[in-house]
This record gives sequence, C-alpha cells and structure tokens, in this order.
Amino acid sequence: MSRRTQQVGEVLREELTDIIRREVKDPRIGFFSLTRVDVSGDLRLARVYVSVLGTDDERTATMAALDSAAGFIRRHLRPRLRMRHIPDLEFRDDRSMEHAAQIGQTLRELQVQEAARVPGTTERAVKTDAGE
Repeated sequence: MSRRTQQVGEVLREELTDIIRREVKDPRIGFFSLTRVDVSGDLRLARVYVSVLGTDDERTATMAALDSAAGFIRRHLRPRLRMRHIPDLEFRDDRSMEHAAQIGQTLRELQVQEAARVPGTTERAVKTDAGE
C-alpha cells in the first residue's frame, strides 16, 4: 500500500466515522468503530472495516444499515474531500478485536492451568504475569 493510499484511508476513516455518527439516522446502527480503511491503488474502492459491539444480530443489522447507507455516505463525503472521484464504499465486518480478546482469555486460562500444574507457583504470580 502506498503512502498516498494510506493517507487517503486515514482521512476517509475519520470522515466516515463523523458522517455515520452525525448524519446517518438509521436505528439499526449500533455501537461501532471503524478499525481501518483500505483504499485501492486507483482510489476508486475503499474497504471499510467495521468492529461492532453487540450480539450477532446487532452486528448483522449494523452492517446491513451501513451497506444500505453507502450512497448517502458517499454524497456526504464529496464536499469534505478534495478528490476527483469519491471511492465506492465496501463495508466489511472486522472481528479482529473480538478474536484478540478470545486469544487473551485463552492465554490467561492456560497460565492458570500451568500454575496449578507446577508446584510452588502462586496465584499472585499468575495474576502479575497476566497484567491484572
């Protein structure tokens, strides 16, 4: 990814977050975070990665609402960006934060199991290692 596409992606992420929070009035949109925006080399496509906090149904509803609002969002981007062509928006469900939390939980569980298995290891040492 070139420096230019990275810069455009970051500007898009900031502007998209603002537009979705302030302008899109769809009740299906829950608590979300735009984790990153990847822009194609020709700047015609932006893949917007969205992390949604909530149940699978809330995640599905939020993603559907964003997909249906893509044209509206692009129209609101036009006056904010100095670009010849506003990229098409493709929203993608980003579960990387959820996945990272699961990995962290698994590591903590393994650490507790290891502490129970090794004589002389205290619970305090396990908590200290886990960052608690």
